[in-house]
Amino acid sequence: MNKPRYQKPQAVKDLERQALDHFCREHPDFPEYAIPSQFYRDDTANGLTKCIVDYIRYNGGQAERINTMGRPVDTRKTFDVAGCQRQVGTLRWGKSTSTPGSADISATIAGRSVKIEVKIGADLQSEAQRRYQASIERAGGLYFIAKDFTTFVEWYGETFPNEMTYGDSRNH
Repeated sequence: MNKPRYQKPQAVKDLERQALDHFCREHPDFPEYAIPSQFYRDDTANGLTKCIVDYIRYNGGQAERINTMGRPVDTRKTFDVAGCQRQVGTLRWGKSTSTPGSADISATIAGRSVKIEVKIGADLQSEAQRRYQASIERAGGLYFIAKDFTTFVEWYGETFPNEMTYGDSRNH
């Protein structure tokens, strides 16, 4: 079965333009012909996460990706047995030290704590993620489930209508 070809939404194209504008502002003496292109996609979890984090940063907020994976525990040992290399042991993942259900992105926008969970396709929140969402909202923070970049940009504009948009005079 062939997957439909990715069509880049306008919001992602706009983000690429913001990235170029941001680079030019940060590096005004950089020759135009040598400016690296910044490409974004929102059809994978990693791609959507990068879009969201950069969008928040370009618009005056602070955002970071949260790594909720555990850590690798390597118990493998290599031995030389009769001139041949043999490996004994396993590589397994140890438990993460992060809070169960933590969101994929932690941000501060206009002084508000914002947690963003990235879900692509049919991916759904786990029970731990629902509990985490409830605890954030009880504490007065904002929680958003991002399924695509266009919807995120619309939510951002509605939730933070007075915040900077890239190129706004308040951004200088």
